[in-house]
Amino acid sequence: MRGERRAARAGAASGADRGGAASRADRGGAASGQSVVEGERALVRVAALAAVADGAILVDGVDFEVWPGQVTALVGASGSGKTTSALALLGEHGNGVTLSGSVEVDGLLVVDGNGVTQAAAGVRGRVVAYMPQHPGSALNPARRIGAGLTELAKLHHPGASDVVPEALRAAQLPADRATLLRFPHQFSGGQRQRIALAQALTCRPKVLVLDEPSTGLDSITRLQLVGELKDLADAGLGILLLSHDLDLVRALAHRVVVLDAGRVAGHVLPTATQPPAAPGTRSTGEPLLQAMNVSASLRTRGRDPILQEVDLAVLPGGCVGVVGRSGSGKTTLARCLAGLHERQTGRITLAGEDLPVLRKRTLEQTRRVQYVWQEVRGSFDERRLVDEQVARTAERLRGLAPREAKAEAVAILARLGVSAMVAARPPSRLSGGELQRAALARALLARPDVLVCDEITTALDEQGTGLVVELLNELKAQGTALVWISHDLGLVASVSDHVLVLDAGRVVEQGPPATVMNEPTTELTQRLVRAARVGHEPPEPPPVLTCSADTRSDPHR
Repeated sequence: MRGERRAARAGAASGADRGGAASRADRGGAASGQSVVEGERALVRVAALAAVADGAILVDGVDFEVWPGQVTALVGASGSGKTTSALALLGEHGNGVTLSGSVEVDGLLVVDGNGVTQAAAGVRGRVVAYMPQHPGSALNPARRIGAGLTELAKLHHPGASDVVPEALRAAQLPADRATLLRFPHQFSGGQRQRIALAQALTCRPKVLVLDEPSTGLDSITRLQLVGELKDLADAGLGILLLSHDLDLVRALAHRVVVLDAGRVAGHVLPTATQPPAAPGTRSTGEPLLQAMNVSASLRTRGRDPILQEVDLAVLPGGCVGVVGRSGSGKTTLARCLAGLHERQTGRITLAGEDLPVLRKRTLEQTRRVQYVWQEVRGSFDERRLVDEQVARTAERLRGLAPREAKAEAVAILARLGVSAMVAARPPSRLSGGELQRAALARALLARPDVLVCDEITTALDEQGTGLVVELLNELKAQGTALVWISHDLGLVASVSDHVLVLDAGRVVEQGPPATVMNEPTTELTQRLVRAARVGHEPPEPPPVLTCSADTRSDPHR
């Protein structure tokens, strides 16, 4: 019950955008803005919102509104105050944070000049539902998702029998028994994102706050998400969208609020640029990392296969990109390369020598192959400061003294745009993008020969992504091999030498990035490429939703 109440809170929030925000028509290229019905009132009004922690100003004078049937978008760099502003609609905040200003939700004052009011508890769930950026924080790993959703439905809508199926369908998940009986770890990262969305929708709120809802979603599922969110808004739901995905914002938002260092910087989206696809440079030579005929299953003896006969080879200084739909087996492949998934067959070699599973690898083998997790928040210890955890890698795998390791950690974090002051905080005090870069820095402190990157830019804005790409390109030039797993086809195509497309655990297409992007041969790749253009072209009708047979391996095994 406690887990579900926590989910109801992580199913509770609201957001808003105040006057002066640009309409879709004002931004050009998006659908025309929706006018406000005379006599209708805003569901959320935020005025002069401020948030302070330990003398540091997190949010300063932020104003916005959320109206019924409209989407208000908060955009800005990591750490600009988006999540802090959104949580204020629930009357919630991080440890040591003090809120002030005015936050009114459905006529109730949630925050005033003295901080959070008693009325805040009354808006969580039924009035405002919040979907967090990292779905793992909203899902109970010990409970099947059906049990959690059913408990939420009973809590907020006792007696209603159609709440859970409707929420699952709106989140683009099958409402069948097989889905309801699975545990969170048996879904891919993108699927877990949709389960968290289903939790929020189970509350049937008036305002839905979505914190990076397209994180971990492939382009086809993201296109479906656009359609579903438009339908929810058309039905009268007010939506507050927090996102770095500017194409998603262009496709959905009626109002835009750009945040910078906790202040409103404007109401017009920055121009997005997309680097061109690389022609590919598959030079000859001995692979540094090679996977041969690798298959993986969820259960012993090959039962419930999730990866089937995959071959992969990465040269020193090369980069292989891996793309595909959510649940296609991308993260399972990464876990096999990192030695974390033990139910596998086939052969994986490093510089021609067999690479065993992680628990059997030497310290040197562990140092040489590093893995950056998709859901990074769960990989940090909340009781320790982030810079200490990053530095620990150099101490353990390279034998550096603590002071020397700390200096290296601070330097590489600064290179990635995370200041020493920010890094000297616990994980809960960092934004999703800051923590994602800290996870990358932690892996780089090992000075690996091979770096396996699983969705390492999903929480980053364009500037943060640029810093990551610049640093990794330098490492490639020095001989580091990369395996880059992502749903961002354009990004993968720009950084990779060779691209693999996975579907249901199998490689269905591969080749140079420019060829795969411009001349796709399989229907799946063609749909992925077309759907990636959301916000630039009229979307195609969403494909029929089917239940993915693929599941993700248990991270605790």
